[in-house]
Amino acid sequence: MINELATLKPGKSGRCTSWDTAGRNSDWWVIKPGETRVLADIRGPGAITHIWMTQGNHYRECLLKITWDNARRPSILVPLGDFFCLGHGIVNSFQSLLFTASTARNNQFNQGCALNCYAPMPFAERALVELINQSDQNHSQYFYVDYETYDQPRPDAAYFHAEFRRTNPFGGWGHEVRVNTPEANIVNTGKLAWDNNYVILDKKGRGHYIGCNLSVTNFQGTWWGEGDDMIWVDGYKWPPDLHGTGSEDYLNQAWGMQPNAFLRNGSSIHEDNTRGYQTSYVLHLENPVRFQKEIKVTIEHGHGNHLANEMSSVAYWYADKPTAVLAPPPVAKRLPVMRDSLGRWLYDKKNQCPGKPVKPNAEMKRMKADWAKKHR
Repeated sequence: MINELATLKPGKSGRCTSWDTAGRNSDWWVIKPGETRVLADIRGPGAITHIWMTQGNHYRECLLKITWDNARRPSILVPLGDFFCLGHGIVNSFQSLLFTASTARNNQFNQGCALNCYAPMPFAERALVELINQSDQNHSQYFYVDYETYDQPRPDAAYFHAEFRRTNPFGGWGHEVRVNTPEANIVNTGKLAWDNNYVILDKKGRGHYIGCNLSVTNFQGTWWGEGDDMIWVDGYKWPPDLHGTGSEDYLNQAWGMQPNAFLRNGSSIHEDNTRGYQTSYVLHLENPVRFQKEIKVTIEHGHGNHLANEMSSVAYWYADKPTAVLAPPPVAKRLPVMRDSLGRWLYDKKNQCPGKPVKPNAEMKRMKADWAKKHR
């Protein structure tokens, strides 16, 4: 990027914004409950080069939707905060190469925050950027969508994608069992891992995966990690093409997650500052995972998937053509799990979207029994 700053290139710069066209200072748009507003509708060929947004709330209730080249379904459909690596509806200041956020109300729910995305997003025909307000209140939004247009499409350019997933709770087989104990150390290999790991991305097509953010609501209250990342490229085999050594290791940290944010990895929200809410991110910028036919990106939740915390994620990848993403759960089923004044989690079954439960095998049953005997 820096090497290109001194290179003159053909193209025209443009911006779609919420500025007050009457010349006054009401530089925001009000989006009504249930309304979808078009923030930018850009004719290509071109590329979105930067998105800036600021708002005071509705980080999980509003969805950012981007559709490329008149596709029937969007390639980005993600809750507003989660797209910018802030989960749970919590805001915090952090910096990475692709996403940044800045707020004076760190580690709080639904406060004013500036959000930036610098991921290049080329397109051939059209870029349609929309915001969907699924809250029951008016939503006030400031925004810039900066872009370039060209005479010819960029050769070999790929389309940016982002997909949100959530399991509340994850269907772990032994949530009472602590991480890094003998009872948690089961065998998790082959199809057992393929079928039971938390899924970050599962897509067919050609492209490269460039990372994710991962949010955890730590119901158990101890360490939620130790889950190996396992990434399969172009079909199942054992071992997978990329096999990691633990959640914090996949996120490029170690000995737990530290409250810091680096250009390629870090914690945009740290549980020590939020009483149990964590969002971490990792960006594979120099080492994207390339696939020709399909990709499945997974991670254990606790070793061998024994934990049952809330888990949500956003996967980021480029594909050779616009690809439909999963629709997020309904708004009530993606809101954060809150605590009461005594710090107890407020579980509400009607608002849960539980993951597929891990069916305990003989070893899991034995380990649960051993744990129960030790902790009578």
